[in-house]
Amino acid sequence: MKIKRRGSAAWQGGIKDGKGTISTESGALSAYPYGFASRFEGQRGSNPEELIAAAHASCFTMALSLILGEAKLTAEQMDTSAEVTLEQKDDGYAITAVHLTLKAKVPGATQATFEELAAKAKAGCPVSKLLKAEITLDAALLG
Repeated sequence: MKIKRRGSAAWQGGIKDGKGTISTESGALSAYPYGFASRFEGQRGSNPEELIAAAHASCFTMALSLILGEAKLTAEQMDTSAEVTLEQKDDGYAITAVHLTLKAKVPGATQATFEELAAKAKAGCPVSKLLKAEITLDAALLG
């Protein structure tokens, strides 16, 4: 099976004074603004790194749900955040790291089993496989 999904971007102007919009096939984002200021100066609007963070967090969490199910476990709740690091290098900018933070309630799971399954999801989720950055994970099993 091969699934294809689409996203698009439009841009007008130069790098600093220009502005762009991003859209997704689903309509979740439709002509949503992004630009230099929202990427590098903390201004309102989106940027590629936060989109990668959201994609990675959602992909990892779905992968873990599958892996938990294979181990006969079901999460009551999982909350994952991803922090993407963009660094200036000699040859320009690079995404150098992604840190995933997971807090989960998984009845019947031991901490050791939970950490093992979370590590498997981190390594196996399609977005992790796509990224060349260092990917780290803090996985907390809650009460």
